[in-house]
Amino acid sequence: MSAKISSFVGATISFLLSAPSVFAADILCSDGVSVDTALGCVPIELDKFIAWFLPVLFGVGGTIAFLLMVYGFILMTMSNGDPKAIQGAKETITSALIGLLISIFAIFIFRLVALNILKIPGIS
Repeated sequence: MSAKISSFVGATISFLLSAPSVFAADILCSDGVSVDTALGCVPIELDKFIAWFLPVLFGVGGTIAFLLMVYGFILMTMSNGDPKAIQGAKETITSALIGLLISIFAIFIFRLVALNILKIPGIS
């Protein structure tokens, strides 16, 4: 048992020592203030990160709402006239539309508060 543990520790240490070093200059984008990720160049300054993240967040929310509506329409098509299944499909579609509207109104309320009332710089 002790030999297995010592060989595991030895293999782990040799793996960690042989791993290539990564410097911050290697992962920065060409602008020098963004980190290169699988999602593209992600800003590291807070105001630029928020300006980058909000459209991504609302895009994901819109995609989820669209997929839920498609799922609701498929449920309605496959209901075969069953009133409970039709009611469930209608509730799914209604919930998706309400979620989409809340997401859209959240954008407008955020811009109203951030730009017009608080006048936060860097948000456009």
